[in-house]
Amino acid sequence: MTTGTIEFDQNAAHALEKAYLTRDVIAQRGVVLEALDPRPGEAVLDIGQGPGLLLEEIARRVGAQGRAVGVDLSESMSAHARRRCADLPWVELDLADAASLPYPAESFDAIVSTQVYEYVEDLSGAFAKLFEITRPGGRVAILDTDYDSFVLFSEDEPRHARVMQAWDDHFVHRGLPRVLGPLLRQAGFDVRSVQAVPIVDTAWTEDEFGYHLVPLIAGFSGRAGGEAREDAQAWLEEQRRLGAEGRFFFSLNRYLVVADKPRAA
Repeated sequence: MTTGTIEFDQNAAHALEKAYLTRDVIAQRGVVLEALDPRPGEAVLDIGQGPGLLLEEIARRVGAQGRAVGVDLSESMSAHARRRCADLPWVELDLADAASLPYPAESFDAIVSTQVYEYVEDLSGAFAKLFEITRPGGRVAILDTDYDSFVLFSEDEPRHARVMQAWDDHFVHRGLPRVLGPLLRQAGFDVRSVQAVPIVDTAWTEDEFGYHLVPLIAGFSGRAGGEAREDAQAWLEEQRRLGAEGRFFFSLNRYLVVADKPRAA
């Protein structure tokens, strides 16, 4: 798995958790949870569980007779998830890579992943493993962003383009939703549905996802130093000013693909 140079230390994990508590992402989680449909007694895996917000909801759905497993590469993220799920002893947390999941065949009734596979280089191998660990008749729900859908108002388009180019450098697949369906079918799944999950923010407030994402982009894009850092800082200051003036506009599309593993003949 490739994760660029974004390091999810304690501070970054805390910042991401705040972003995931915004109204946009709360609504997104509701869409994903409805599509995944965790049921009492099921075994469900959340790949890249992050701070554990979705995992907690899954755990409460499957109940004490079920099994809710989160897997992530970041110990800081897992620490947040561990605290959040402390009263749910049927939650398990593992440190592992999405490209090499440490679970035996047919372990899970349902599997979900949000914003993870855009960083995985060998998608065919990763989805073959996903198919292997899904039980016959089980289901997967994968949510990811097409970054060509990213729209942000700026009065300096050349600078904006430079900042976004630097941000794009940390993805392996910036347009992953376009190929998710075919790749899942290649792995053996039957694709049930593909759904757009848009985010649109026009206010610069803590309850909007764009408010949190813009500083993250600026921080990453300015890491090269020099002119890149100057560009990123000026771009961030512009977005704060546009927000104060009531002219902030941010939008992107995420896509939710739901697929089923055929039942054994």
